[in-house]
This record gives sequence, structure tokens and C-alpha cells, in this order.
Amino acid sequence: MRLSDFDYNLPQDSIAQFPAKERADSRLLLLGRSNAEISHHKFSQLCTFLNKGDLLVLNDTKVSKARLVGSRVGFQGKIEILLIDRLQDNIYACLAKPARRFKSGTRLVFGDGRLEAEVLSSEGDFKHIRFNTDGDLSIILDRIGQVPLPPYIKRAPEEQDKHRYQTVYANNIGAVAAPTAGLHFTKELLSEIKGRGVEIAYITLHVGYATFKPVTEDEISMHKMHKEYFEISKPVAEKINRAKDIGRRVIVVGTTTCRALESAAIKRKTSLDFARDRQVLRSKQVSAIRDTKEWTDLFIYPGYDFKVIDGLLTNFHFPRTTLLMLVSAFYGKDNLMKAYNEAIKERYRFYSYGDAMLIL
Repeated sequence: MRLSDFDYNLPQDSIAQFPAKERADSRLLLLGRSNAEISHHKFSQLCTFLNKGDLLVLNDTKVSKARLVGSRVGFQGKIEILLIDRLQDNIYACLAKPARRFKSGTRLVFGDGRLEAEVLSSEGDFKHIRFNTDGDLSIILDRIGQVPLPPYIKRAPEEQDKHRYQTVYANNIGAVAAPTAGLHFTKELLSEIKGRGVEIAYITLHVGYATFKPVTEDEISMHKMHKEYFEISKPVAEKINRAKDIGRRVIVVGTTTCRALESAAIKRKTSLDFARDRQVLRSKQVSAIRDTKEWTDLFIYPGYDFKVIDGLLTNFHFPRTTLLMLVSAFYGKDNLMKAYNEAIKERYRFYSYGDAMLIL
């Protein structure tokens, strides 16, 4: 498939610049996977579409203040970096702008002199930067770093972004972007979901460069994903496998959660299928996942055979992105483009602080 197959036109004023006044006030576009039906709802109505016995899986990664604004020692002018991957103690692969100013040996200063750094080298899209500190860099980042709002939000971070660009269940710090499908949940809504008999489980995938790296190959199968770290605990793996064994729906919140589960997918035998005409157990192959701590570069695009997930809750995504391709793989590209056109016509709000869609 071609990159141009995943293009669409979006009015600039459809890109949400601020979150909804209340998290669950966002709109929810419901899409039927079997019949391609579309209906319009409020996110606060999510419980209506979940069944007793469903398993809802969320990504509990926490966004770090990974954006630093500073200057080059001896020069005027502002520079910015975004810490992506930790390579070794206090050395990170960073995105930098303007990139031409980050030559090897360049010294940098951030936070009114509270943090100094040096550019070591360049590799692909990244600058390798060493931070000169004996203290805990994560603590320093929390003091002088900024919330890494995406570039299509055309404003500086504000006080409210410190908590609104973070899910209410964020727990494990390490992401450079929020798992935005989870931003709509409130603690009250999660309690209501549990009260309906829906089981909830949490995995961790630290959202990184893979999630927003541009696709530049015209033939999308040639695109190489950047690796992202994820963890699935043994109790959570057991919950998911038990749900799959007995035919309960596994509904994931966000493309990151989807990639984690599909990356950990395995095939195994189960003996829970009873023969209709006799009281014996019959073994069969079913999808399951393993508990793991690893890195994934799984690229999901149309033609992919989903192993684990039965439903997907997600935001609206940028054209020509791997996120849009993943959702197209789950729902069908043509159906998804029709849904996007409907959302644009109905004035849904797009991207990180925008509205959501639920595909069942």
C-alpha cells in the first residue's frame, strides 16, 4: 500500500488546541466493526457499550517533562531538545531544533544555568547529548523541563497541561508523549466501568519516537519502526489469557496498548472447548500473551492479523502516520476514511486533546 492511501484533508480549526473542559465531556464516535455503522455519543456514555465480563486494558505510562529549552554556550538564540532514549548514564538520544546548531562538541545550557550538556554526535534523526550532572536527571527535568506538547498544538504549555496531558491512572514515568486515548477517563468513570462488571488491567508502554516518527517511504511496508519499551506483568497476562480462553472481549485503550499486547502475542493450546455431543474436553489453539519486559518495533498496517484485541478505543490521528495505519488495519481503510469524513463534517475535535472513537 502507498503512503498517499492514508491521506485526508483536515481543516486547521479542527485540531484541538486545548482539552475539553472536563475529561469525559469529549465526544465519542462509535464504529461497528462488522457492519461499519456510525453513531455519535459522549465519552461519558462509554459504559453503555461495554458488556459485563469485558476486559479493558489501559497503558499506565507517565509523561516526563522531556522538553528542554535553552541556548548554546557563547551564542544568542533559543534551542530546544526532546529527550527520547536513554543510551547510558546521563547520555540520551534527543530530537533537536534547529538541528544545524547541534554540532559535535557544542555546549548547551538549560534552566538559567542549572543544567549543562554537550553534544557528542549525530545519528540519523538524533543528537547524542551528555548531561553534566551528578544529581538525578529525572528530578532536574521535573524542575526545569516542560510538558512535551505535540507541535500541532500552537501554544506554549500552560499550568493545566501538567495534569491534563497525563492520564488519571499514569503511574510509570518514561513517556515523551501521552497515550492520548486515555486522557478522556476520570476516576469516577473508571469506577462506574468496574461497577458494570467490566474488568480493568494496566500494562506499560513508554510512548516514544515510534509513535510519531514520520513515514517517508512511499511503500509503507518499507517503513521501519523505532523501538519502544513495554512491560506486561504476569497477573495481567493471566487476566488477558483467561479472557481469551472463555471468549470474553479484550478492549484496548489506545494504539500503544494494542501494539504492546500484539507484540506479546503467542499461540497456545487450551482445553476449555467442550464437544457438543459428548462430555469431553477438546484441545484447540488460541491466542494468548506472555508476561514480558522488552522492546517492540512491531508495525501494524492493513493486512495484519490481530491476535489478541477485540475492540479499540482511540483518538483521531494525523494523516500518513503509523497510528492511522494501525486503526485502518483493525477497522478497514475505506471504512475508516468514511468515519473520518463523518467526524470532520460533524465538527469533531482532532488529535491529542481531541475526541475519541470506539471500534467494536
